[in-house]
Amino acid sequence: MPEDPPEAVSFETEFRGTDAATYAMPGRAGLRVPLDLLGGDTSETLFRSAISGGEEHGFRLFSARGLSFGCAVQPVDGRLEASTLDLYGRLLRATGGLSIYRVWNYLPDINQVSLGLEQYQAFSSGRARAFEAAFGPEYRRNLPAASAVGCRGGSIALAFVAGAQSPQYFENPEQIPAYDYPQKYGPHSPSFARATVAVQEGRPLIYLSGTSAVKGHDTVFPGSVGAQIECTLDNLRLISRAAGAGEDLGAALGYERQFKVYLRHRTDFPMAKARLDTGLFRRGDRVVWLQADLCRADLTIEVEASLAGRP
Repeated sequence: MPEDPPEAVSFETEFRGTDAATYAMPGRAGLRVPLDLLGGDTSETLFRSAISGGEEHGFRLFSARGLSFGCAVQPVDGRLEASTLDLYGRLLRATGGLSIYRVWNYLPDINQVSLGLEQYQAFSSGRARAFEAAFGPEYRRNLPAASAVGCRGGSIALAFVAGAQSPQYFENPEQIPAYDYPQKYGPHSPSFARATVAVQEGRPLIYLSGTSAVKGHDTVFPGSVGAQIECTLDNLRLISRAAGAGEDLGAALGYERQFKVYLRHRTDFPMAKARLDTGLFRRGDRVVWLQADLCRADLTIEVEASLAGRP
């Protein structure tokens, strides 16, 4: 008798709990991240119909429509840098032969200083060391889109999307590429591109990295959430135009659009929502609003987007 085809599941990131975990249940699987929801959707559906590919190197793996994706959780044992190096080493082995398009990172105590380094800087060092070990000194020019925000608990949570096609990478013309940041941001620069563009079954798939109020390499308007929102919107328009989606992030082109908005302070939610509802979001967009610490202590808002065009 032929075997029954594997059951398709919705691959998701849900936001609740006290520590990060992966999960699988009938019809649903993915990553659970301990963050507080402020509004919008209660979870992020990354792929509506995914087929499980089992587990490799500690990652739960899935596939859909020519893409590979998955998630893992890494307990932080001692130094965050070493834990990140191990996690990314396993990620690169699990995706061997594929290009990584997008990574979502959730880190405990992201702004805490330990052994002279902020936790985000320690994470950046571990990530960069893993990429360099896999790809050599030229790794910086082939990095995925990414974000990294804080979460509760004692583990790193990570989700990714990869594919066989080599993507295109794009940078914001008013920002220094993160991988070229000066050493004041840590011994290793953050390893990500501002945007990644691939083609999925004939349609463009655009991942915009976590975007905040940074010009050049400096945070601008510290202490002013209103001004940081305007700068963030400007940076989103710039990187979207560079990646080929136009200044409206693909709205006029009929793209399917999914956003996550991270706010450091819960009290900023009403004002931020009012501004983004009129200045960014359109009917039909999927949006998740979360409270989270960000990669710099002087940032108050970060916005990311996943855009899927028409064939």
